[in-house]
Amino acid sequence: MSKHSFRPIRPVKLLAGMTSLLAVALVSCTATPSDETNATTDIQSTASSEVSTGDGGDLQVVTTILPITQFTKAVAGDRATVTQLLPTTADPHDFQAKPGDVQAIATADVLVKNGLELEYFLDDLVDNADNSTLVLIDSSEGIETIAWGEDHSDSHSDESHGEHDHDEHSHDEHDHDEHDHDEEKAHSEGHDHAHGSEDPHIWLDPKRAIEQVENIRDGLIAADPEGESTYTDNAASYISQLQDLDTEITEQLAPYAGQTFISFQDFAAYFAESYGLESEFLVDVPEANPSPDDMRRITETVEAENVKALLTEPSAGDSGFEALSKDLDIPVGVFDPVVIAEAAATENADYYLSTMLKNVENLESALQ
Repeated sequence: MSKHSFRPIRPVKLLAGMTSLLAVALVSCTATPSDETNATTDIQSTASSEVSTGDGGDLQVVTTILPITQFTKAVAGDRATVTQLLPTTADPHDFQAKPGDVQAIATADVLVKNGLELEYFLDDLVDNADNSTLVLIDSSEGIETIAWGEDHSDSHSDESHGEHDHDEHSHDEHDHDEHDHDEEKAHSEGHDHAHGSEDPHIWLDPKRAIEQVENIRDGLIAADPEGESTYTDNAASYISQLQDLDTEITEQLAPYAGQTFISFQDFAAYFAESYGLESEFLVDVPEANPSPDDMRRITETVEAENVKALLTEPSAGDSGFEALSKDLDIPVGVFDPVVIAEAAATENADYYLSTMLKNVENLESALQ
């Protein structure tokens, strides 16, 4: 069991806007594909029936990003009203707070965040809300993390990303015509501009997602002790589904252990680590588009590692990779980080589960 964080908070101010998180993954393929299984249907069909996700309880809970909302609704069920702070169509790197966001926090009992400085905008909002009884649940508390730059190729800097000032560097300061050394420095500085020193994308590993659900469960129990049995039962049901998801992914990707995929931005390290894959990245946050040097490295990687597919994030747009796909005769697929979606789709209790399964289906197809 991991340690948990749930406490009244009055943090310091910090508010900044950032460019969109875009991701493209290239996959190198030499292994034989696994046999298809029927676990996908089993996982998806149990989500809405086993976990109550209706709103209307007395406890007012505010969440930040889509996966945290999914996890919190799964645990809270009908006992709490769960409201997501960010629109489901908004990237946290682009989020611009409104007065209504301050009011939402001012009237909330609980605020649930992903943590690891992904929600860099929260400090100022909470400070302005002046809610002395607000309980914070940091869903990342106690979870083993990966530092920015770990386990990536030598073309990227491995230096600490927490040593630079948040406001010192911006997207406009990156000069893509500089030498490789300067480009590597820009990579590390870009990460600090976006987050802290640790990769925040823990929800993309179902094993760590289980720990997030446990943190949320324990935080809600601390905030509402009378609801302990509800939160415990709901969490157990959802954790069972996450365990099934993990088993399904493990079985599907086992034949491709050691294979490499290269994400456009650095969001997939936890997923890769969890399933015996290797991940590298080409462009750091807050970069929105690859430079000519990045495109050159993509081409070199495709040739050197026999890459067979490009996997792009749904919200990324073309970003020059349709042309690259044609030049290299490589199809384009999708890996969804489960952050941006139409609101209607996210009302489904199994949205996280079904999206992750679709990601694995796309990845497996690319690996074949």
